Amino acid sequence: MGSLNFDHPQENNSAHMSGPLDLVELRRQGHMMIDFITDYYQNIEKHPVLSQVQPGYLKQRLPESAPYNPEPIETILRDVQDHIVPGLTHWQSPNHFAYFPATISTAGFLGEMLTTCFNVVGFNWMASPAATELETIVMDWLGDMLKLPNSFLFSGTGGGVLHGSTHESVVCTMAAARDQILSRIGEENIGKLVVYGSDQTHSVIQKVSQIVGIPSKNFRAIETTISSSFTLSPETLRLTVCSDMEAGLVPFYLCATVGTTATTAVDPLGPLCDVAKDYGMWVHVDAAYAGSACICPEFRQYIDGIEGANSFSFNAQKWFFTALDCCCLWVKNPSALTKSMSTDLEVLRNKASESKRVVDFKDWQIALTRRFRAIKLWLVLRSYGVANLRNFLRSHVKMAKRFEGLVRTDERFEVVVPRNFALVCFRISPSAISKANLTPSDEKCVNEVNCKLLEAINGSGWVYMTHAVVGGMYVLRCAIGASLTEEKHVAMAWKVVQEHVDAILPLTMY
Repeated sequence: MGSLNFDHPQENNSAHMSGPLDLVELRRQGHMMIDFITDYYQNIEKHPVLSQVQPGYLKQRLPESAPYNPEPIETILRDVQDHIVPGLTHWQSPNHFAYFPATISTAGFLGEMLTTCFNVVGFNWMASPAATELETIVMDWLGDMLKLPNSFLFSGTGGGVLHGSTHESVVCTMAAARDQILSRIGEENIGKLVVYGSDQTHSVIQKVSQIVGIPSKNFRAIETTISSSFTLSPETLRLTVCSDMEAGLVPFYLCATVGTTATTAVDPLGPLCDVAKDYGMWVHVDAAYAGSACICPEFRQYIDGIEGANSFSFNAQKWFFTALDCCCLWVKNPSALTKSMSTDLEVLRNKASESKRVVDFKDWQIALTRRFRAIKLWLVLRSYGVANLRNFLRSHVKMAKRFEGLVRTDERFEVVVPRNFALVCFRISPSAISKANLTPSDEKCVNEVNCKLLEAINGSGWVYMTHAVVGGMYVLRCAIGASLTEEKHVAMAWKVVQEHVDAILPLTMY
C-alpha cells in the first residue's frame, strides 16, 4: 500500500504561535482591535445606516474553505473593513432610528471584555461564587432603582436573574405557571390552558405558548383600539376569560406590556392584575424597551400596579447601555421557577447547593451553561451611577419630544398615538393626501403613500426608520436612543423626511 497523501499545503512555520492564548499577541492585537473599533465608531456616519448589499454577497468575496495556515490579524481586520462592514446595518449609528435601540457604552463594552476574559461557566454557586453573588446583588440594586416591591428582591422574598432574551424569560415564567396549574388540575388537562395578551403584545408570547405545549388555538390576542391608545382593556379581558371558562377552558397566563413594540402603549397593570387575580392567572409584565426609563421618577408611574404581578422583565441590552445580551427578570416566587427548571445531575452535586444557602442560577433558566453577564451590568451601574443613567435616558426623551414637535409643525403629517417615551409614530395624514388629489384617500391608499415615503427615506442611506401597522394604519416609527445620537442627528433625520415628502406632497400645495 502506498503512502497516504492528504494534500496539505506546506506548513507556514513563520506564523508559529506559542499557543491559542498567546499573551504577548493578546496585548498587541488587543490594542489593534481597540483602535479598529474606535475608528469604526468615529467614522460610522460615513456608512449607509441600512446595508446596501444583495443576498449572497459575502459568499462571492470569501474563500470556499478555512485557511490551513494562520493569517495575521492585520489581514483579517482588513477583510472585516472591506467585506463585513459593508454588509452591516449599523445599529450603533447615531442615525439609526429603527426598531428599538440596542445601546452600548464604554462601561458596557469593557464589562463585556471582562465577561470574555474570565469566561466562567457559572451554572451554580460553586462554579464561580462571585458570578452568582454579584448577580444577586446587581439585580437587587436595579430592583431598588425601579422601586420594585421587596417581594421581587432577594432582600425580600423574591429574586432576579439575567437571561439572554425576553424569549427565555417568558419560556421560564410560562413553564412555571403551567406546572403550577397542572399540579392542581392534572397534566392531562394541558390542552385546556389559555394564554392572554393583546394584539399589540409581542409575538414572543404566542411563540412561547407553543413551545411549552399550549395549543395555538388557546392563545388570545385581544383586540385594541386607537381610542384607548392600543392598550389592553381590563373589561375586555374579563369578558374573554369568562367566555373561555364557560367553554370549559382554564385561564392561566397573562402578559401585560409596558411599551409595546409598535407604539410603546402601556397596559394598565393594576386593573389587569386585579382581573388575573380573580381567576388565578400568572401575570408577567414585559417592559423590554420601556423598563429602563422607569428608573426615572417621572416614568415610574408606568409600572404602578406591579405589586400585583408575578414576574417582570426588561432588556438592559435595549435602552440601558449594557450591550447584548442582557435581559433582567424578577420573580415573586423563585421556587415556582426552580421547580420547573431545575436539574439534578450527579456531577453538579456539592455541599453548598445542598445546604440551600446559595442560589444556583442553572435552575432559573433553560440552559445549563450561562455567561457572567452581571459584571457588565455592574460596570454600567458603577461607571455612570443612577444620576447619569437617568440623564442619558432623559436626553433621548427630550430629542424625541423635539422630533415630535417638528412633525406637528408640518400640516402634511400627524402624530398617530401619544408619545410615551422616545418613540414617535407618525404618518402623512389622509387629509393631506386627499387635499393633494394624489390618490383616493381610503386607508389602503394612505398606507401605500406612507410606505412609499419610508422606502425613500431608508433608500437615501442617511437614516433608517421602520414601520408598524396599528388599527389598519401604516405608521412610520422614529425610535431615538442610539448611544451616539445628538440633537443634530434628529434635526437631520427630520430634514431627510421633509426632502422625501416634498417629492410626494410639495409644501407649495398648502
